[in-house]
Amino acid sequence: MSNDNHDHHDDHTANGARRKLLKLAAGAATAAALRGATGLTSAAALTLQSGAARADEGRVLRIGFQKYGNFVVLKAQHTLEKRLAPLGFTVQWLEFPGGPQLLEGLAAGAVDVGTVGETPPIFAQAGGVDFVYVASEPPAPQGEAIVVHEDSPIRTPADLRGRRVAFNKGSNVHYLLVKALQRANLKYEDIQPVYLAPADARAAFTSGSVDAWVIWDPYLAAIERQAKVRSIANGENLVRNTQYYIASRNFANAHASVLHAVVEEIGAVDAWARDNVPAVAAQLSPLVGLDASTLELALRRASYGVQPVDAATLAYQQQIADTFSELKLIPKKLVVADARWQSA
Repeated sequence: MSNDNHDHHDDHTANGARRKLLKLAAGAATAAALRGATGLTSAAALTLQSGAARADEGRVLRIGFQKYGNFVVLKAQHTLEKRLAPLGFTVQWLEFPGGPQLLEGLAAGAVDVGTVGETPPIFAQAGGVDFVYVASEPPAPQGEAIVVHEDSPIRTPADLRGRRVAFNKGSNVHYLLVKALQRANLKYEDIQPVYLAPADARAAFTSGSVDAWVIWDPYLAAIERQAKVRSIANGENLVRNTQYYIASRNFANAHASVLHAVVEEIGAVDAWARDNVPAVAAQLSPLVGLDASTLELALRRASYGVQPVDAATLAYQQQIADTFSELKLIPKKLVVADARWQSA
């Protein structure tokens, strides 16, 4: 019997080693896919790879965040870590340049929860990413805009015909651009889209290789304060610019209590931030590399008050999905409500 047990132990050890090798191989494939799909640096991709590998080794909540917003404040305050400790969870924070890249991370199994604008979830759902809408912020239409140089002959969106316009494909500003063109009786084909992540788009804009840039805060506030630019349209009367908190469907179904705790902690940060804009700006400044005055400008255009994703919000998301399917920018019609979280 001892020999049988020893042989079984050897088999078990071999199987365990095989599983570990497969996990590492999958992690490497994930990193390669993310580099190709999102332009992430090798270091960032390896961070995701290690995050994906560690997820199986313990109860880790992996949060995808962007350069700005409630998650940055929450990360700095460490209150979520304290809240989740009794539930046996630690927190890992992963930074992304935009919502599309964050959802690539979720698709690759490296992110459990994240925050994105209104358009990235549409492209993600069309691409088969299995996520759910967990909560949302109220609309903040002034937090994104189409900007041109002060001396540009472009005065309104109608003047964008034939122009090179930079923006992050599949991001919230993608929908702003589409709606601004429609209002000006232009078709999407009437412009020359240049798909660039924020840092590259800013470089292209400042060098003059593109004519306009469609961008969101705090990048918008930064270019407004640091260069001579004009806004020819923002989201006012065009789009809502809603921020969403999303989660992997598997994680949401398995750990509803963790998600409820996350939403409550976001709500607490929201309430504090709304009444303490200068303090939030001062706290964010060293973390995001922007001066406090620039961040104050952005924060005063932000919205506060995390809330459930209701039927009206999903109907608005459906409008976005229908718009992009009509433009053939996503391959099929979507039923956005399929991604609604039926929380416990």
